[in-house]
Amino acid sequence: DVDDLGFGDGSDHLAFPCGGLSFRPKYERSGRWEQEVMTGNAIEVRGLAKTYAASGKSPAKEALKGIDLDIPRGSVFGLLGPNGAGKSTLINILAGLVVKSAGQVSIWGFDQDRNPRQSRAAIGVMPQELNLDPFFPPRAALEVQAGLYGVPARERKSDEILRLVGLEDKAGAYARTLSGGMRRRLLLAKALVHHPHILVLDEPTAGVDIELRQMLWENVRKLNDEGMTIILTTHYLEEAEEMCDE
Repeated sequence: DVDDLGFGDGSDHLAFPCGGLSFRPKYERSGRWEQEVMTGNAIEVRGLAKTYAASGKSPAKEALKGIDLDIPRGSVFGLLGPNGAGKSTLINILAGLVVKSAGQVSIWGFDQDRNPRQSRAAIGVMPQELNLDPFFPPRAALEVQAGLYGVPARERKSDEILRLVGLEDKAGAYARTLSGGMRRRLLLAKALVHHPHILVLDEPTAGVDIELRQMLWENVRKLNDEGMTIILTTHYLEEAEEMCDE
C-alpha cells in the first residue's frame, strides 16, 4: 500500500525547495509546519545493542553496546569515531539493513519494530560503498529507486534531483561511464528520491576531490536550511566542526 509508506494521499513529507526541487507537505498549509518540523527528535535510540554471531574461527563480535542517542529534528548531527567503532552498524540498523540484537529505535516518531515501513520511508542513506548498476543511466536508476519506495510516478522528481546534484547532462549515460565523483553524486540523488525527512551520509567525502566536496556541502546546507535532518559520519574533525550542530 503506497499510503503505508508515507506517500500518496495522507502523506506528510517535507518541503525541500533546493535548486528548483520542491517537495511540498500536505500539512504546510495547516499552520503546523514549524511545530511538526523543528520540535522533538528525528531519531531516538534506547539501549541499542548489536552482536554479530560467531562464524568459523571468528568469535562473536559486539559492535554496539547499550547505545542511547537523541538526534533533534532539523539538526546536522555528526558521528565521529575510528574504524570499527560501530558507526556503519548504527547507520545500517537505522536504515533497516541490519537487525539489532536489543534496544529500541524510533525514526521520525515511528517505532522501528511496530512500523518498519514508515520508519524506513523517513530515512535516506548515501552509503560509503559505490553500489550502482553499471548499465543503468542515472535517470532510470532514480526511477527504479523511487518505485521501490512506492513513490507514485506523478510525485517523482528525478530530473529535479539530477539537476540538484549536477548530473542533468548525464541523465541518459550509463553509470559505468561516470567518473568516481559523479557516481557519488548519483548515490546522493538515490538517497533523495523518496523525499526523506532524514538524510544519512556515510563518509561522503572520503577520497573525493575538492570540487565535489564543496558541491556536496552546499547541497547539504540547502537541504538542512529547509528542515531536513542530516546525520554525518566522517573521519575529518575539521569537517565535522564546520558542518555539524552537535
